[in-house]
Amino acid sequence: MDTTSEEFAANKEAMLAKLAEIEAEHAKAIAGGGEKYVARHRKRGKLLARERIELLLDEDSPFLELSPLAAWGTDYHVGGSVVTGIGTVEGVECLIVANDPTVKGGASNPSSLKKGLRAAEIAAENRLPTINLVESGGADLPTQKEIFIPGGRTFRNLTNSSAERVPTIALVFGNSTAGGAYLPGMSDYVVMVKERAKVFLGGPPLVKMATGEESDDESLGGAEMHARTSGLADYLAVDEEDAIRLGRSIVKRLNWHKQGPAPKPDYEEPRYDPEDLVGIVPGDLKVPFDPREVIARVVDGSDFDEFKPLYGPSLVTGWADVHGYPVGILANAQGVLFSEESQKATQFIQLANQTDTPLIFLHNTTGYMVGREYEQGGIIKHGAMMINAVSNSKVPHISILMGASYGAGHYGMCGRAYGPRFLFAWPSAKSAVMGPQQLAGVLSIVARAAAANRGQAYDEDGDKAMRAMVEQQIEAESMPMFLSGMLYDDGIIDPRDTRTVLGLSLSAIANGPIKGAEGFGVFRM
Repeated sequence: MDTTSEEFAANKEAMLAKLAEIEAEHAKAIAGGGEKYVARHRKRGKLLARERIELLLDEDSPFLELSPLAAWGTDYHVGGSVVTGIGTVEGVECLIVANDPTVKGGASNPSSLKKGLRAAEIAAENRLPTINLVESGGADLPTQKEIFIPGGRTFRNLTNSSAERVPTIALVFGNSTAGGAYLPGMSDYVVMVKERAKVFLGGPPLVKMATGEESDDESLGGAEMHARTSGLADYLAVDEEDAIRLGRSIVKRLNWHKQGPAPKPDYEEPRYDPEDLVGIVPGDLKVPFDPREVIARVVDGSDFDEFKPLYGPSLVTGWADVHGYPVGILANAQGVLFSEESQKATQFIQLANQTDTPLIFLHNTTGYMVGREYEQGGIIKHGAMMINAVSNSKVPHISILMGASYGAGHYGMCGRAYGPRFLFAWPSAKSAVMGPQQLAGVLSIVARAAAANRGQAYDEDGDKAMRAMVEQQIEAESMPMFLSGMLYDDGIIDPRDTRTVLGLSLSAIANGPIKGAEGFGVFRM
């Protein structure tokens, strides 16, 4: 790759512009409820959600934030009024969930719920202890119809985690009321901050209305009461910093051990500069690029053993290490998946399962090839083989959407519906049932045929307007921020951070055992 070429410079300029857009949206999540509510929170002597996380984590250790753009494109605050991510506490990788009380008192809305449930799914799949930093007014009541029924899974997940011997810890800094009271109630360990934590099923007004009883916050659900009388609090903290200290002490005594393989102790950094990754993907995704250029800047020592390089060349497959962890990689080269690529992928996935090797999928595909020749050649059968292999593979999968990820190709390359442990997108990524022009064109052909069947003249001006509208809509709905807002990825990342994000993900995955499938479904031959 020529990093001095005009093409590279144009690609880099386009990527940096997209990164600036993403950063501006991230800033909204970081800003919380805005200056007014942040100032009010600080005036009460409280730490912000991200400050609590920073104090909780081991010094200078990374934090892999998840779903930071949740709720983007909705009426809710970007970020979903909660911060989730993976960080190291006393040497133990933990899933951390922190309510942001500067956004509607940390109340949970539909986006908050989806984000929290996705975090719980990641914790369960990767055997990560969970630490909840609690300060929430409970459900955002006007949206109760969307969160009450599915919201019960939040508490079910806590009890399931405990049953699997994966600890759950609640550090309660403020309100945890109504249904939210079950969050500490169902955690293995509970720390409450003196004179700050309030945990009750019904506050004084509700108790008055329901029973006629007069009560106050402290006697009803204060930290001291729960520490001395009810026994709900295992530890009573004098302030927020003390609560975090106690939380770290709990983790230190968990006697936690990873069940997966340890990484190789010595590994080389890539021989090619990861900074180059911002100039690889063209602004126009119709222009192909060589994924080997990406692989060379991500894997250890830029050492990649390609598998079947001469067969099915539009899909690159091979073996490498990332931060000392062995991986298999599947990367789209020319966009389209043919029968050869599908069969190659199927065999490669089976080999990875035989050797208990995690798989990384690098997406840039327009889908499986269509047309008479390819249908007669069995593209449906061969595509189904690949999807079967992906569906029934038991080794962990990580997907990175670099460019296009359209149609059934998104499925075959382990899209969200196929359960990758983690799925991240580059700012250049697009995902939809098909490209905007193709989708609009299909609708136009169908409408034209329907008019002909009715014996009516076709409205060409209307067709032109319809195509433009559909193209614009599909283009907007294919963009990574839109998809991230819907929780269809775990975050949009800077391409230059890909190696780091993969390393953190693989390390988190290694908390649990890694074992391949012992059998697959019926492959149509």
